[in-house]
Amino acid sequence: MRIRLLTVLALLAALVVFATASSPTPVTSSRGSTSRVAAAGRGDTGGDGGLEEDETTTARLYALAQAKAAGTFGKDSQPVVNDPATGWTGEQVVDPAVDDWEPAVATDPHSGHIYLLTTRYGTGPTCPAHCPTPYIVLTVSSDNGKTWGTQVPIWGAKGSNAQYDPTIAVVPNTGVVYACFLDADRHGGFDLLFINSTDHGKTWGDPVRPNGNVSWTDKDFFTTSPSGKDVFVSWNGPNGGDLWMGVSHDYGATWTQTRVVDSKRYFYAYDAKVLPDGTVVFSESSFQYSCGGTGSFNCVSSGTVWHHAIISRDDGRTWRNVVVATVPIGENCFSAGCGEFYTGQTSVATDARGHLVFAYEGPNTDHGPQTSYVKTSTDEGRTWSAPIALSAQGEDSTGPRLIGTENGDFRVWYMQTANDDAMRSDGTHDWNVWYRSSRDDGATWSKPVMIDDAPAGAAGYINADGFDEIYGDYGEIAITSTGETIAVWGEGYSWTGPGGCWFNIQT
Repeated sequence: MRIRLLTVLALLAALVVFATASSPTPVTSSRGSTSRVAAAGRGDTGGDGGLEEDETTTARLYALAQAKAAGTFGKDSQPVVNDPATGWTGEQVVDPAVDDWEPAVATDPHSGHIYLLTTRYGTGPTCPAHCPTPYIVLTVSSDNGKTWGTQVPIWGAKGSNAQYDPTIAVVPNTGVVYACFLDADRHGGFDLLFINSTDHGKTWGDPVRPNGNVSWTDKDFFTTSPSGKDVFVSWNGPNGGDLWMGVSHDYGATWTQTRVVDSKRYFYAYDAKVLPDGTVVFSESSFQYSCGGTGSFNCVSSGTVWHHAIISRDDGRTWRNVVVATVPIGENCFSAGCGEFYTGQTSVATDARGHLVFAYEGPNTDHGPQTSYVKTSTDEGRTWSAPIALSAQGEDSTGPRLIGTENGDFRVWYMQTANDDAMRSDGTHDWNVWYRSSRDDGATWSKPVMIDDAPAGAAGYINADGFDEIYGDYGEIAITSTGETIAVWGEGYSWTGPGGCWFNIQT
């Protein structure tokens, strides 16, 4: 969840338009009507973020109810029938009857287990009382995605208001599963919760707070050493979205916290890896906000986007901030509630030798369409190559997600507009998901393959050219124990929804 503050009046206006439409369908805002908005938690308390989170949840639940009433969402519970992309099994939705967004995925390199997390809105209670909405749902496959088990809440407790930003990893040497996510209390505060499972996700240990006494958290991501003893988690927090790191050297039982950057830039963590020699690399982005009025409302992103590799070579005691690339602010997202939704996404991957590939996106001109790029490093992030473009020039692209394995083997997917020059009248696009691979450390890449291959009408937001909107900041990529790629992402009517989480697996 990328926190952004929406004024109450703007939200109510969107809901009024939505409610008075002759045929209830998810609303999108007109071109130019969505202002870029500030990240919450710019002060010490994070109170505004709690208000924004409540407003966003209310808007999503309302959109979901209206879409269900109109018969445009949640009625078809049958598997998708499609003509899969060559080399892929075919796009599948996690659950067509529910409103899922922001998925995460992890695979066990030594077994057939795949662990898939989604953020779920609008379904029944998950605990006796005062249950979180949305909440994090776990789905597990023990046969590399051929079949899937029952979907269950990963963790829920009385007093939790909402859960967001799930991340999950399998400890390579042991198969233990680690998960981390944001948990909102009923007073507007956000904590990180770290939990683990030793029985393939059937049960989970008590949660621990990696953020300690840090009063605000957002945009978490974590990684672990092969043994699972060393765990590293990044998030942004007070003041103004500063970059923080939490480090554990006892399997996540206890944590220390360090503010890595103290600035006026707002940071977003998207990916992280531990290299074979123990070097830790996070991929992050940052940009500034210019605010007017009071309460940090009506802020706009400004300046340039910096894409960072945050690197530690001493087990998390110190961190080096490497700016891998700087780009202008990207093209607006114009569907309901988006703001700077497409801007500033990154990913990083390593192969078995510690060679790195870093993915990011950015436009050539301010507010122009973005291109997804990669840069490579053969010296563990000390120096980086020139950028290599992945996506088609002239289209808007965002959300590249990388994974690496063996020597020089890297794989990536990214979002790309279907035809950027042919926007709808409201300024929105159709989107597709594209996959490419490299066998030479990211120097050259295979031809792109479109892997969102569900047919038009498989969901109300899918048509012949693609899907209406990217649903959530997060999406991920992993490699199964048999060496096949699994990609997961969100699709929906708008940023407000409703939508679903989709995945595709190589054959």
